[in-house]
Amino acid sequence: MRAMVLETPGTPLRLAELPDPEPGPGQILLRVRACGVCRTDLHIVDGDLPEPKLPLVPGHQIVGEVLGGGERFDTGDRVGVPWLGWTCGECRYCLAGQENLCDRARFTGYDVDGGYAELAVADERFCFPVPEGYGDEQAAPLLCAGLIG
Repeated sequence: MRAMVLETPGTPLRLAELPDPEPGPGQILLRVRACGVCRTDLHIVDGDLPEPKLPLVPGHQIVGEVLGGGERFDTGDRVGVPWLGWTCGECRYCLAGQENLCDRARFTGYDVDGGYAELAVADERFCFPVPEGYGDEQAAPLLCAGLIG
């Protein structure tokens, strides 16, 4: 698959051919239909945020079509993937339903590869169905503000 990759903070993204990602347990495989550009993505690329996974496919405002994996969604469903990409499910915050405060959280396009690619995998627990009536480009930016709100 083609993807835009950050190899070193402070340098331009590079177009690369990467192996297709494969979903693990609890993950879904997506064909990326749109991915917004958030100021956080620019901070990561510019090197303003410490220790991103490198090399990294940025992008956390993903609208995609489910190609397989997981149990919550059917093949062909349109879903959104936000900044929050994974939580432990065991800490006091997760157990209280406050996963956004998880001390071991991983973030899409920072700790795990994001949506500046043709394909992506995502933890289905943090994916949202995208209702009809919203175009892909209009829905993508809502995935950031929706989590923060």
